[in-house]
Parts: sequence; structure tokens; C-alpha cells
Amino acid sequence: MAENRRDSTAAQAVYDIIVIGSGPSGYTAAIYAARANLRTLVIQGEQTGGQLMITSDVENYPGFEDGILGPDMMDKFEAQARRFGAEMIARDVVKVDFTQQPFQIWIESGTTEPQYRARAVIISTGASAKWLGLPNEQRLQGRGVSGCATCDGPFFRNRELAVVGGGDTAMEEALFLTKYASQVHLLHRRDSFRASKIMQKRAYENPKITIHTNTGVDDVLGENAVEGVRIHDLKTGAAETLPVQGFFVAIGHQPNTGIFKGILDMDEVGYLKTREWTMTNIPGVFAAGDVVDHRYRQAVTAAGDGCRAAIDAERWLEAQGEVNTADVMDPGEWGTARAVVPGGSENA
Repeated sequence: MAENRRDSTAAQAVYDIIVIGSGPSGYTAAIYAARANLRTLVIQGEQTGGQLMITSDVENYPGFEDGILGPDMMDKFEAQARRFGAEMIARDVVKVDFTQQPFQIWIESGTTEPQYRARAVIISTGASAKWLGLPNEQRLQGRGVSGCATCDGPFFRNRELAVVGGGDTAMEEALFLTKYASQVHLLHRRDSFRASKIMQKRAYENPKITIHTNTGVDDVLGENAVEGVRIHDLKTGAAETLPVQGFFVAIGHQPNTGIFKGILDMDEVGYLKTREWTMTNIPGVFAAGDVVDHRYRQAVTAAGDGCRAAIDAERWLEAQGEVNTADVMDPGEWGTARAVVPGGSENA
């Protein structure tokens, strides 16, 4: 899907904006940045498109009244960004240097010289759902195994479901799923929950939720779709199979921010902190999407974040005198090299 369209001098050029990561936030940021006539590169990651690439039907994104497959949606996002001239490269960033301008970015380890440089950077590397590591868990993702009840719950009307986890997220997922499911089994390996008391009370009082404590999950069952989940009692060793048609893992998310540790401010989990709108603690470095959002984690909110970050970056660059956004080109020339920056020098 993602092709490398760089010419032989692209790696030596200084981009106005480099977006690190793809998905709804990264591609939306690229659409806004490139359409604003900023030279834009998206370093997509080797797994392009983010979590929507492992999502089947998306029915809650505005504009797709009949729904759309997650990968198809990301293809459209990418194509729209390309239309305005954003360049793409499907590689992982392995190192950054935000201590000098232009910012330095490496996609290859073991090299001393950076491959890319940018005046501003938008980080949209997202977050990954934590999984249990069950034998069939990955194989059945998108076929009944999910990490997002809000995204996939409506597909399981009148079905029996299982949720695994012990925190507020698991309680919220289980309670949300009762809107659609006939029965929800909440599975937890301990004899008590770490969730807040109010969330526990709501779960215990909901007639559609069956609580299973001291319960280990052995595997998800099914060939082409989830047909059950095999569990066992951690005290007695007794095993049983729950005849569920959906399995939701709610043990948390891990933001993909490892390469930014010690460089950008983040919370104890690893989510990036922003100070001024979408800007991080380093001026000129912005963050968007699930890399900062541990509450909503929706495609539409991520896209909105990408829009905000691109606008913030554009205004920041203009304030620094790096670009002249008043010099608007003909729409047919969007994505081509902009002619001048303040001072009359050519912007390659």
C-alpha cells in the first residue's frame, strides 16, 4: 500500500513538517499540512495505518453511512494526503534528536548521520492494546477478538461475550457491552478488582454481567470466528469452556513512545504530555492521537487531533518566520516545492 516516492535528494532536504506515525491522526495531520503548502513527509512505520489495519468494519466514522473496512479507510486517508503532495515512507523511526534545529530523525540504526530533517515534527505513533498472548488471540483479531468495546460492541447484538481485566477499563467495557450483548462474562485472575468502588458496584449490580474471579484464561476457541473461551479456576484447577462469540481484552494500552523517553515529557504510563495546545515540552514538536489520548481512543478523535496538531505546527512555523503561509499557490500545484520563505530564499 505504502510506496516510497522519494527522489534521490529527498533524504537530504529539510521538510517543513515530518509526521511520525500514520493512522487517522498522522494522515489527517499530513492532509492539513500538505494542503497548507508545507513540505510534508509521513514516516508511516513499517505497519502502516495504525490499529485500524486490524479492524474489520468501522461503522461510527462520519461520512461512511454503510460502514467501511478499517484498512480501506486508511487507504483513503493515505490517498487523500498523497493528493496534496505529502510524501510517504513505510519505515520505523529508531532515533530522534530534538536538541537542535532542524530536528534530526533516523530510520536506520548504526548510522551517524540522520536520514531526515524537519523544522517541525508531529508525533502520531499511537498506542497498542495489551494482549494476553494466547495461542489463538492474534489469529482471531477482527473475528471476535477485540481490544475496543466502543469500536466493536455493536457487532455483537444478542451475543454472549467475555471481557478480561480488573481495572476501570474492564468494568467500563463490560458495562458498555451490556447495551448489546445477551450476557457478559467479566474474567479476572485475582480475587479482588483494582477498579474504583463505584465501577465495581455498577458491574456487580448489572444483571447481564457474570463475575468470574480467580480465573485464568487459557485460549480463545474457533476457526474463522470466536466460538468460545477456555478458562480455569486458579484455586481449584477446574476448567470449563464459556460459549461466547466475542472476546474483549481490557488490560490496558501501551503508548508507542519508547524512542521519546528522556526527551519528551510523558506520564507514568508513557502517554505524551502537551503544554500549549498540541505542543510538547519541546517547541516545534507536537503530538496527536492515541499517543496523548488514553480516554477516547477513537478514529474520529484521533483525526481531530491530527488537524489540531497540523494547524498548531503551521502557525508555529509562521511565527518563527520559517514559512510564509500567506503565499497561497494554485490548488493544482499543491504539494510542489514552495517558492519562497521570508527573506526571499528558495525553499527546497
